[in-house]
Amino acid sequence: MSALAGRCRPRTLRGRLSLVALTTATLVMVVLTVVLNAIVRHHLQQQADDELRARASAVAATIDTRHQPVRVLETPHDAALDTNVWVYAGTRLLEHPASAAADGTITRAATHLATHLADHGDKRCDEVTAGDRIRLCAEPVAGVRPGTRPTAVATAAVATVVTAINLAPYRASADTLLIASLAFDATVLACTYVLTRLAVGRALRPVRTMTEQATRWSVLASQERFGTGDRPAELSRLGASLDELLDRIRAVLRHEQQLTRELSHELRNPLARITAELDWWQARPRSTDETRATHTSIAEAAASMRTICETVLDDARAGAHTVPGTTDVMAVLRRFTDQHKHSPREKAKISVAETTVTDMTVAKTTGAKVSGVNITLDGPDTVMVGVPAALLERIVAPLIDNALRYARSRVALQVAPGPDGIRVAVVDDGPGVPATFTAHLFQPGRRAEPADGHTGAGLGLPLARRLARSAGGEVTHDADHTAGARFVVDLPAG
Repeated sequence: MSALAGRCRPRTLRGRLSLVALTTATLVMVVLTVVLNAIVRHHLQQQADDELRARASAVAATIDTRHQPVRVLETPHDAALDTNVWVYAGTRLLEHPASAAADGTITRAATHLATHLADHGDKRCDEVTAGDRIRLCAEPVAGVRPGTRPTAVATAAVATVVTAINLAPYRASADTLLIASLAFDATVLACTYVLTRLAVGRALRPVRTMTEQATRWSVLASQERFGTGDRPAELSRLGASLDELLDRIRAVLRHEQQLTRELSHELRNPLARITAELDWWQARPRSTDETRATHTSIAEAAASMRTICETVLDDARAGAHTVPGTTDVMAVLRRFTDQHKHSPREKAKISVAETTVTDMTVAKTTGAKVSGVNITLDGPDTVMVGVPAALLERIVAPLIDNALRYARSRVALQVAPGPDGIRVAVVDDGPGVPATFTAHLFQPGRRAEPADGHTGAGLGLPLARRLARSAGGEVTHDADHTAGARFVVDLPAG
């Protein structure tokens, strides 16, 4: 039964509202119809009773109760007056209609009413069925009791007049009114349903249009928005909600695009290292030690790629919090300096991602250091910071890579206690950051001079700052440093 009701229930809002309106109108019309017909039937019965009493009064005027026995006076043209009239003296029948037998159903009913009136003094009306519904009413006729003086006190009902009327015309009128009211109800309900569907459909048309627009704009990541516009208050609130939803969808899309770019940006260096090692190893036969060294370097690069993916993805998760940990800052920075000293590049301004097979071959053959750039590390032997090692690497790696890319001869890594923890400064003697670009330095995808000959997507610095902030730290640019560029990483102490 519930499954059938579920299938019969309208699925659209317009259908449901139309059904609610139709149900409500049906209940109202049923109540009004019942009440109206009850009132009309009662009124018709009152009319019939009034007519019966009026005829009984007219007949009572022709009854002589001054003498005994009671007599019915004959008057001219009283045939119509005597129709359906019974006259009783006490319980004795004096006259009855010619159309009604003395022992017929209607006469017996009239005798019963007259007897009840004589015994109890109550005026009553009753209905009997004799082909049609016949209504009878008994009316007393006042007179002087035998043996008493004719005073007002001595008067009493000494005769009874019973009149009858056929209710067929009244019932026909009531039935006609019932049929007419039912037809009217059906018409009203049909019009209510149709008009409700039309009105609701028209009212919901802007909602359907807004839904289609929102679907289309969300797929295309459009900048279009509903705004407030000239709409009813409900639709304005709906438009504001849809605008917020579209903004969140656009933010999610931007977040996914940024995550993809960041992963691509961070994975370039270890991937280039793996490619260079394989190209160098395949250039000519190598010894067992050289092969083992190549395998070790490739494994380290692969492990670095896995660490990069885990770190960036963990940070990108909604509501993610950095897992607590402690790391020796000096140990991490020493690995960077060692990799730089043994990394074969044509010059320090070219990042590891731009290394060619020829450069790798020459460097491996001669065992030379990177030409032109000297990287130094200054700080205590051991400095503990309150972030995991993988996260620290991803924070400082973009800063060191940028410094090596733009430095002329020197990059310095400086570690010292900071105001709220540990401070790591990355300093180079390159051209520095243009003053006009300082405000856009940490915006994703922005570069000061895209045509300066250096590759890069402008994602390293924004990623470093975001990761540092997720750990309760910060990455800033020292605008007061003039001889090159100086970037400062502040992190909580371990």
